[in-house]
Amino acid sequence: MQPKENAKEGVVKIRSWMEFKRLAETLKPKAIVYNVEQNGLSPNRELTNLRLILPSGPAYYIFIDFPKGEALKETRIPIRRDAKGNRYLEEEDVIKFLKDQIKRNDLTICSYWTI
Repeated sequence: MQPKENAKEGVVKIRSWMEFKRLAETLKPKAIVYNVEQNGLSPNRELTNLRLILPSGPAYYIFIDFPKGEALKETRIPIRRDAKGNRYLEEEDVIKFLKDQIKRNDLTICSYWTI
């Protein structure tokens, strides 16, 4: 029997990191794609967001994590500052977090721009 998530199609927004992680473990995708986004229209003037994309059959599961303090709210990935004080996410932190959380040697983790 296939997980009920496989019945979904199109873009499916996931609201929590734990649910995204559960889907990654259940659906066993070949890859997880991430994108560090600069959101100039954010109501709280926060620019750095993390979008995770889990492609699985006819569906793409999307989770977006937003800053809270000096880390992302759900994943707790740290937000760094450059020499001028600008906040940013280090891609190596994102990759390390995903590898630590979703323990699969055959899982490809890549930036949206490298696909």
